[in-house]
Amino acid sequence: MTVKQLSLPELVDACVRLGVPGVGLWREPVQSYGVEATAKLVRDAGLTVTTLCRGGFFTAIDPAEREQALADNRRAIDEAATLGTDTLVLVSGGLPAGSRDLHGARERIADALAELGPYAESHGVRLAIEPLHPMYASDRCVVSTLAQALDLAERFPAHQVGVAVDTYHIWWDDRAPDQIARAGAAGRIHTFQLADWTTPLPEGVLNGRGQIGDGSIDMREWKGYVEAAGYTGPIEVELFNERLWARDGREVLAETAERFVSYVVG
Repeated sequence: MTVKQLSLPELVDACVRLGVPGVGLWREPVQSYGVEATAKLVRDAGLTVTTLCRGGFFTAIDPAEREQALADNRRAIDEAATLGTDTLVLVSGGLPAGSRDLHGARERIADALAELGPYAESHGVRLAIEPLHPMYASDRCVVSTLAQALDLAERFPAHQVGVAVDTYHIWWDDRAPDQIARAGAAGRIHTFQLADWTTPLPEGVLNGRGQIGDGSIDMREWKGYVEAAGYTGPIEVELFNERLWARDGREVLAETAERFVSYVVG
């Protein structure tokens, strides 16, 4: 999504040229290109698919809507397995229309995980609950902190359900470093993602993720937290930004790689 203006073949080619070894994919472009075709494209280029995004949206009250969500998540697990990634990232869902029941919404997430966890395990896929910044709690994700995500995940085996650690969503939370340690001790950090926090936020706030180095987050500090917690997996950069999408995608990808080296690796 950082360079969604590139087609999948263009993305794969640019990653190979830059020496980027893996790519986190989103379902919509994968489905458009074809799941099997995408898997072959990435595999033939020598790349790995680090994660697939996204599953989730479990909070509907209507039984038919809930069953539709579960069916879609089973398809997402199937797609992840075909692509060769072991991690499906979950955006859990916001409050249903007219509801103010945060507790009930979170319990419905747990109910869905109870059904999907064994299915994911049978396909070699882990579910990663991603807490989103509290500004998204009403419409997108009622799981707002790592502590809340881990409280849900810990009801299930770690090889079924863990968490996604995304700097953009948790950098403000002074409890987050301890929660990263908690997640690491249990083997529940399933992916680590980077985006910077820049203001003012755009209208709608969804596409306000800043390029690494442009904002308020000390990326190297957060990398240190996850490494101290034992995480050795891929590090993804996930930027939703209209200005970046309006630029040449290969240029943005090269810039992002340079920023990663400068602000994260050191």
